[in-house]
Amino acid sequence: MRVISLSVDGIFQAAQRGLYEWLDNQDADVICLQDLRALEYELDDDIFHPEGYFAYFFDSGTPHYNGVAIYTRKQPKALIFGLGFSSGVDMEGRYLQVDYEHMSIGSLLAPSASSELESQEVKINFFDDLQAHMDKITRKRREYIFCGNWQMAHTPRDVTDSDALQTESGFLPHERQWLSQLFNQIGYVDAFRRAIRDPDEYSWWPEGNIGTGPGWRTDFQVASNAIGQRVEHGAIYKNSQFSSHLPVIVDYDIEL
Repeated sequence: MRVISLSVDGIFQAAQRGLYEWLDNQDADVICLQDLRALEYELDDDIFHPEGYFAYFFDSGTPHYNGVAIYTRKQPKALIFGLGFSSGVDMEGRYLQVDYEHMSIGSLLAPSASSELESQEVKINFFDDLQAHMDKITRKRREYIFCGNWQMAHTPRDVTDSDALQTESGFLPHERQWLSQLFNQIGYVDAFRRAIRDPDEYSWWPEGNIGTGPGWRTDFQVASNAIGQRVEHGAIYKNSQFSSHLPVIVDYDIEL
């Protein structure tokens, strides 16, 4: 099973840059897109409904703001829109999940945060609630892959200049600790890192162009442990640029 994840910085721009032509040649089973910046009714053109895929969207209800999508070759048994946090903070980002017989795959856009206290608090509350949710579902007889733009990097090898970013949102100590707890204590797997250990593998360039300014690896496919053990191959596609983020591709030795 091949899964591709990409944060597109606006689906119309990414389409103009050739995203869907590229996807046509990737033989992906599931494609998760984030940050569509479009409402679902605006995506009725055939280009946004590739042949051979079921297409599902979850917009923000606000024009030009966030939104996620999932394309899947196999029709899911159920769809889940949002994470259902009682605090409602999950709606500051976006989450869409497709459920199959024994597996679920989600497309996640986490809330971003600047240095402003209020946005930092939203992001902290979101990830605290998400960690509790992910811990809880480990006790289900179901495997998960969470694909998305997590808005933070994990270790010094995941950013170009870790010393300079110690006080930057996305690489703060509590954010890195959250990811460490997810991988080391709760038992999820950073699927890309299961396959690729090399440093200098970045998925996001804040200044917009690959190689310009600092690079970050903020785009993850986070898999439950059993699926994480079946990663065959991982890659960040660098030959074309559809947004400030790059596609993350992971092949798993499993079938839907």
